[in-house]
Amino acid sequence: MLYFLSKKTVIPMKPQEEKDNAGEETNHPIVPANEDKISDDTNIDVANALILEHEKKSTHWYDHVRYFFHRLFSIMDDTATHAEIKERILSCAKFTGTNMVIMGCAIIIASIGLNTNSIAVIIGAMLISPLMNRILMMAYGTASADIHIFRKGTAGFILQVLISIIVSCLYFLASPIKEPTEQILARTNPTWYDVLIAIFGGIAGIIGQTRKGEYNNVIPGVAIATAIMPPLCVVGYALANSRWVMLGQAFYLFFINFYFIYFASVVVLNILAVPKVKEMTVKSWRKEKFRMARNTIIALIPLIIITTMMIIHHGDNNTGEEAIEASSEALASLGLM
Repeated sequence: MLYFLSKKTVIPMKPQEEKDNAGEETNHPIVPANEDKISDDTNIDVANALILEHEKKSTHWYDHVRYFFHRLFSIMDDTATHAEIKERILSCAKFTGTNMVIMGCAIIIASIGLNTNSIAVIIGAMLISPLMNRILMMAYGTASADIHIFRKGTAGFILQVLISIIVSCLYFLASPIKEPTEQILARTNPTWYDVLIAIFGGIAGIIGQTRKGEYNNVIPGVAIATAIMPPLCVVGYALANSRWVMLGQAFYLFFINFYFIYFASVVVLNILAVPKVKEMTVKSWRKEKFRMARNTIIALIPLIIITTMMIIHHGDNNTGEEAIEASSEALASLGLM
């Protein structure tokens, strides 16, 4: 699928005919490069149209299929300029008093929703949470090889995470409801589905932020689908009630959501060829790809261990409750909590 997302329509053209021996320029009609030559640069658009028409009339059925899917899944047609993309991502991720107040409100709302087992309240908190913007800023810093933007985004994101955990912990310390609700327990069992949701959510989020126009409704939807804020609030709940295994489970779910949104966003920004602040050699580019692959494998190691232990100890016919119990046992056996 990334082939169709990334492939641009490249129209090969032969250079303009040199003057002939008599000193006069040759004058040929505008046709595709594999049939004749273009006589004037001002007619390139017309030539492109002719070549596209030629592609449409191709006798091979797979050419028709390729052309159809290329046009169907292309993300290049309505992409904003690189300057607009940079300005939009950085402006949305500004560390301002307004964003901090909104984030504080989102934390309290999410904590109340988890504490009262209210799905609607939790969704409301995810809609207004500003955490997603900092992740996209970090992704842009990585894709553009701008270490300053990456470090600034990372520092702000870590601060937001710490504030979220502290505020939610204070709420659950004051709350009279101490028993974990169904919504709290639902944020303590990371699975491969969470990885897939984060990847496709990250793709949708960064594509939405790089389109022409000032506003799109993709980011709120991604925030709901990937659920970045609720696992952090569950970490606060576990911290307030000394539930250390639950703390590790919830934080790992948050980490999966964060990392794979970031990873998918970096991939899409590279496909869109955002300009880099410094030229990357082949060696440095290979090193960067190796680092991303290594970090991805490390992020998945606990999930691989959890899945393997669940299969070994409970088989394929385990019930939902047994699966949750197996997941808890597997995380506890890792010695990470």
